[in-house]
Amino acid sequence: MNKPAKAVLKIGLIINPFAGIGGKVGLKGSDGQEIRQEAFARGAIQQSENRAKLALEAINSSSLVQWVTASGAMGAALLAELGFKHQVIYQSNEPSQSADTLSVANLMLEHDIDLLVFTGGDGTARNICQVIQDKIPVIGIPAGVKIHSGVYAITPQAAGELLNSLISNELVSLIEASVMDIDEDEFREGRVKAKKYGEMLIPAEHQYMQSTKVSSSQLNREQESVVLQDIAEFIIDNMDDDTHYLIGSGTSCAALMDELQLDNTLLGVDWVYQNKLYGSDLNESDILKVIEKNPNKVQVIITVIGGQGHIFGRGNQQFSAAVLEQLSKDSITIIATKTKINQLHARPLIVDTDDPSVNQLFSGTMPILTGYDDRILYQVGFQSNP
Repeated sequence: MNKPAKAVLKIGLIINPFAGIGGKVGLKGSDGQEIRQEAFARGAIQQSENRAKLALEAINSSSLVQWVTASGAMGAALLAELGFKHQVIYQSNEPSQSADTLSVANLMLEHDIDLLVFTGGDGTARNICQVIQDKIPVIGIPAGVKIHSGVYAITPQAAGELLNSLISNELVSLIEASVMDIDEDEFREGRVKAKKYGEMLIPAEHQYMQSTKVSSSQLNREQESVVLQDIAEFIIDNMDDDTHYLIGSGTSCAALMDELQLDNTLLGVDWVYQNKLYGSDLNESDILKVIEKNPNKVQVIITVIGGQGHIFGRGNQQFSAAVLEQLSKDSITIIATKTKINQLHARPLIVDTDDPSVNQLFSGTMPILTGYDDRILYQVGFQSNP
């Protein structure tokens, strides 16, 4: 008796080729032609297509997918490289703009796709949501600098694992997730103003999909500030005069800079040596130079993205794969309150650079400083199902 043929999924693919281009060079976003030009002037390299590739390479049965996409860097080039059969339904501009994303998304609705996969950041999700709303399920492959929205997988590889489940006809429930975006101009001035722009349907697989970002302002401010002060005091009491400290972004790290009475780049990386500020808002190149000049004498201090669990790859792309290759687990201090850790509901911390082999270097467990001389061990690294 012949087995029934498996159904073929019609999946749309949209890639924002410029997503995340400003991250490593310290521009904190990629919206607008001027920012893109400045990013290229600083030596930025496009990584969005590569992150989409990491996801699609994980697909086991590409013959069970009918791909629909836009031309060139918005999808067709990658699908051709991977040898996936696809239909080009839209000729995008070169270089592409947000209007192209809106146009191809509208055409995909006309082509009755079963699922839309897109690569980008919050701005891309916002554009997609404007057209798709809750009409069809989506999976976002994270590539942006700022990703507050809950429509993205935790890593590109997680997106690939989730696609495998859907292609294999495994039962997956759908839930609505928020699409968030912030004002990039305010963001560059150190002010985070996030706004909800809508909701889209995503697979209800919390192992693979990230939560909407939770900011420290949503926690009990008074209690959290006391704990963060304790953490800061412990770090300062144990700072070594021979060590160069690279202090990451976020309000938890800002509490340390406040305790040191130093100016802080809330959404960047600062360099502190012997309790003095040696550099502000460092980019990838700056950090590599600090490490090169001070081998084995650099300590990175970072925090956890609230509600999501990322320690690298969200809002701090300056700590790139090239940077992390020069570091070890011992040279990284993670700080977070236990309230923030409890919000993860036992989900692991995530390292999501553009190089999976580098991400793997930090898998296992790492200590998190949660108070004055108070630490917990916590799992790091997305693990796919066997």
